[in-house]
Amino acid sequence: MASHYASAHESIYRDLYQPAVIIGACFAAVALVLSIFLIFQHLRLYTKPTEQKWVVAVVFMVPVYATESILSLWNPKLSLACDILRNCYEAFALYSFGSYLVACLGGERRVVELLENQSGKLLNKPLVEGTDENRTEPHWSLRNFFLRPCILGKHLLNIEKFGLVQYMILKTVCAFLALVLEISGVYGNGKFKWYYGYPYMAVVLNFSQMWALYCLVQFYNVTHERLQPIRPLAKFISFKAIVFATWWQGVGIALLCAFGVLPKEERLQTGLQDFLICIEMAIAAIAHMFVFSTAPYHYISAYEYGKVTTETTKTKLKLEESDTPAVFERKETQVKAPGTSVTESVQDIVVDGGQRVVKDVVLTINQAIGPVEKGVEKGVTKIHETFHQRTEGSESGDQEVDEQVEMNLTRETHVDP
Repeated sequence: MASHYASAHESIYRDLYQPAVIIGACFAAVALVLSIFLIFQHLRLYTKPTEQKWVVAVVFMVPVYATESILSLWNPKLSLACDILRNCYEAFALYSFGSYLVACLGGERRVVELLENQSGKLLNKPLVEGTDENRTEPHWSLRNFFLRPCILGKHLLNIEKFGLVQYMILKTVCAFLALVLEISGVYGNGKFKWYYGYPYMAVVLNFSQMWALYCLVQFYNVTHERLQPIRPLAKFISFKAIVFATWWQGVGIALLCAFGVLPKEERLQTGLQDFLICIEMAIAAIAHMFVFSTAPYHYISAYEYGKVTTETTKTKLKLEESDTPAVFERKETQVKAPGTSVTESVQDIVVDGGQRVVKDVVLTINQAIGPVEKGVEKGVTKIHETFHQRTEGSESGDQEVDEQVEMNLTRETHVDP
């Protein structure tokens, strides 16, 4: 009976394999062409490096996903390696999107000022000169983070960064741990059994991803009014759909296979996931063409070098008191951004972006280790104090015994005569 089901599943896989690869390749090609074209446009119009370096990193997620998914679908033996690379870049893309929001707000220093001012207003303690010393800092607690994130001030930015970086670190570590477990034969991709590593890693990564996304949502809720010029909701939904949907899609397929709704065939399971991702990446690439358009970067400020253009807009308004319409004329002077070197743009993204990532990772690790070090230091200090007190007590006890012995000897000496 088991061999009959196995042969049936093998027959289904063979029948669906070639059409799935052809259709998936078509969708992956669409995703690659559109995404690479959009990335090249950003590299040519690299007028706001602080923002566009992160835009390129986010948009590059689509070709990475599409390429790895079609390779995995074409050759199932590459499935694990492609999955590891895809997971690592997913975590980095989530971090890049958070950094993009911060850059659009003017950088970390400007975000801190914005959050502190907003916190001060809500606490009825405006930030005016001369009152900083008397101002009480917002108390950080989970309750405030869940219910009133606006009052956390600069701590909200630290929490958001910590949430994104911890997911990036955990995702990368778990990806390589999955490789080690697979080589050892105890990973069990998609199998929810206690003696495999997959279910435990799925739980850990699920909580880590949910926390990272929730931190990003809370940061967006506090700053969305200031982010309106970049249409943040469309960007947030398009990006979150990729990260959230692909992860839960994989877990959902694994659960359907575990409950017998889908055949318990690993190649069929991973193939279905890869095929769906190819289709989804084509849709995401089309959405990115509108959501992460280069239109805001076509023009730069007038004091920078470029081609000056003047746009004249005439509007006619008909007045009730007169039959002759009034004409209002408005002129706007813009400077067309000159083309930039793609090589220089890529160099800035890799070097400056890489330094920023390393800096935030080190800062996050220090934030995580700091409380542990303080706890250990406090525990060691307490042990030393306890030992010191006991030592002093023992010395004082020995001194009392010696004094008592001397008193007894003195009394005996007086009695002998």
